[in-house]
Formats: sequence, structure tokens, C-alpha cells
Amino acid sequence: MHNRVFLTNTDTTIGFISKSPKALDIAKNRASDKKYIEALPYFKALRKRTPKKHRKLIRRAAKSTFIISKNYSFRVVKDSRHNLLLNRLKRAYSSSANASNEKYNYDYAYKNANIIIYPLKNQAIPSKIYKLGKIKLKRLR
Repeated sequence: MHNRVFLTNTDTTIGFISKSPKALDIAKNRASDKKYIEALPYFKALRKRTPKKHRKLIRRAAKSTFIISKNYSFRVVKDSRHNLLLNRLKRAYSSSANASNEKYNYDYAYKNANIIIYPLKNQAIPSKIYKLGKIKLKRLR
């Protein structure tokens, strides 16, 4: 399970999920120095503390990614289908199911995934991305 790459519907689009960032690097043809979003099934799985000022926003936000530092970003998933996988993995790295800097291609995604979870529906609505400071909040997307 640790080196497997899952192709599945995430809460926003079709994506790759894996416990291993190295496996995602290989699947996406991506440089290993880039970081991935950590998808979490619940808040207790967070590795770092969040700024106290923004905790209410984080708890209530849906389909949103939060960046705490250069090395850590996360999304708490509230989609029940996606959570079935995340509950088994506890925490996993998430990325869109395409080659780095390319558009989604079903054949590419199918070829680079170890396990495919059907049905696959492309929603094409990206998540909102927020950068959290101790005081300031900046919306990046």
C-alpha cells in the first residue's frame, strides 16, 4: 500500500493519491524537490499546528487547500467517497492525475496508476488555495 498510486475522484477533480511522494514523482514525471498536498480524513491527522486566528476558517472550509509553510500544505477532505480511501491510508499525498504542467489525459493517468477506483468523473473545479500566516491570510487561487 505504501508505494501504490491510486487513480480516483478526489473532492475536486480526478487525482493521484499515494502514501509515498516518490511514487507520485514517478507517476507524474515530476522533480522530487516539489512538495505535494497532504490529504487528510480528519483534523487530528494534521502534522503541524495551525495559526489560532485561522482555525475556524480551516474547520469550515470545503474544497480548500491551506499552506502553512514552504514545506507543508494540507487539505481536510469532507467528501465521503474520497474519505473511504483516506480513512484506510490515514494520510496520503494528493496531486492531479496528469503529467507535470500538462492537461488531464485519461490514457496517461490510467497507465501511471497502480490501482484505479471507479467511477471517474472529471469535475474540473480546482480547490481554493490559502496561504496562512500568523496574522494574515492570502488567497492564492
